[in-house]
Amino acid sequence: MTARRRLPDRREAETRDMTFRGRDYRLTVGRFEDGSLAELFINAEKEACDAADDARDAALCLSIGLQYGAPPETIRKAVTRSSDGAPAGVIGAALDLLMDDQHIGESE
Repeated sequence: MTARRRLPDRREAETRDMTFRGRDYRLTVGRFEDGSLAELFINAEKEACDAADDARDAALCLSIGLQYGAPPETIRKAVTRSSDGAPAGVIGAALDLLMDDQHIGESE
């Protein structure tokens, strides 16, 4: 089993807003020292709803996977998508947003 890459107790984070399925979400992203995605926290505009609970739990699972070495692009390709390629869930939408932004920054 791959060892978990630990993050420092204090670290920088970036915050992004996203709308998915008509709901507003706030994404907080942490990265490893090399700039790769390390953790994701998702908070919904309405905290007391099933979508908020699902988003928080999905982000936690994604973060654990990333810290154990799962490549974000592999997860992005594995999540459920509609026939036109659009993400079916909030994790796919978040990864699309974050990974597309990362690739844009690399080409500039």
